[in-house]
Amino acid sequence: MDNLVNQVRLSGFLRCTTAEEVEIVKAYLPDHLLLTKAEPGCLSFEVSQTEDPSVWRVEEVFSDQAAFDFHQQRTRASAWFSATSRIVRDYVVTVSP
Repeated sequence: MDNLVNQVRLSGFLRCTTAEEVEIVKAYLPDHLLLTKAEPGCLSFEVSQTEDPSVWRVEEVFSDQAAFDFHQQRTRASAWFSATSRIVRDYVVTVSP
């Protein structure tokens, strides 16, 4: 049978509504980036502030669904998620070969 592994891509925005939320993202993002990029199966992970300083573009690529699921699980238990869980996320997840 087919042994193709489907990459999982998350793309979208983190939308802060206050200056305090922007500062929270700035404070917690460096560790979140380091921890995520060290995860098995993380092919690409970029979070960058857009021209609107309250909006952050998020682009993630994981090697397969298991790697993406691990990331989601780890993140939910992280300081990053505790600090940013109330910030609006506008993401689309796609799976492609």
